[in-house]
Amino acid sequence: MRIAVTGSTGLIGSALVRSLLDDGHQVVRLVRRAPADRTDGSTEVRWNPPLRQIDRARLEGLDAVVNLAGAGVADRRWTAAYKRRILDSRVLGTQTLAEALAGQDSPPKVLVSGSAVGYYGQTGSAVIDESAPAGGDFLARVCVEWEQATAPAAEAGIRVAHTRTGLVVAGEGGAWARLFPLFKLGLGGRLGSGRQYWPYISLRDEVAALRHIIDTPELTGPVNLAAPVPVTNDEVTAAMGEVLHRPTLFNVPELALKAALGEMAVEVIGSHRVVPGRLLDSGFRFNHTTIEQAIRAAA
Repeated sequence: MRIAVTGSTGLIGSALVRSLLDDGHQVVRLVRRAPADRTDGSTEVRWNPPLRQIDRARLEGLDAVVNLAGAGVADRRWTAAYKRRILDSRVLGTQTLAEALAGQDSPPKVLVSGSAVGYYGQTGSAVIDESAPAGGDFLARVCVEWEQATAPAAEAGIRVAHTRTGLVVAGEGGAWARLFPLFKLGLGGRLGSGRQYWPYISLRDEVAALRHIIDTPELTGPVNLAAPVPVTNDEVTAAMGEVLHRPTLFNVPELALKAALGEMAVEVIGSHRVVPGRLLDSGFRFNHTTIEQAIRAAA
């Protein structure tokens, strides 16, 4: 297959591209700089989402598109300007891509477009599947607009799936890349009350799930990408200590997290007990079904 990927240099995108190339697929990377010759077998096509520019002709003949582009939610403190960047980087890019695909003579069969479990807002201990409504906080509003931006593609008859992804367990990026050094030094511990649910997924399962969605025609609309058994921050802390053989004596109070992180602290102390109902119903099988397995794979 010929598959285009946005966000191909990020944690998930780079792993997905490697997996596709290893299996002999053709990969087209959408990049914001001048295209360069690559040695890995992929090709590059330039786009500029803020200006709504994209090289449409070079996207003809695609079988699938995976849209993962967006500014990192946890990369910096949420100032008003950075919140606007988080939103625009997702919505403008997705609109640009969806409109370009909708206008093609031979559009791809499927657009797998990123979203996040943040769609549901803070849900406490309630078990949440894809039927749950959107929340009302900042990230929930971002996810709603992000998903709505794919409308031109869906209206053109392209199958669209929204991957509502949890926290990806990986050593080379994302939240866990910050946790591993602390825990390896024996400085890890509970965050806030520890009772909040953290929906996680291993990087290997994230990539496998994206590929499963591409290959599964009945998967359209929202698809939760999270391990089948949600865990609390207390359970994550205990698993990190066990796998890394380090003490987990520290506790960071909620007030300290709010002082350090500002509004973004809600994503650390908030709770999302999300389950992958549609993924499991479609026959997907996880490689890592426990938090211990996911951590060992990433450590």
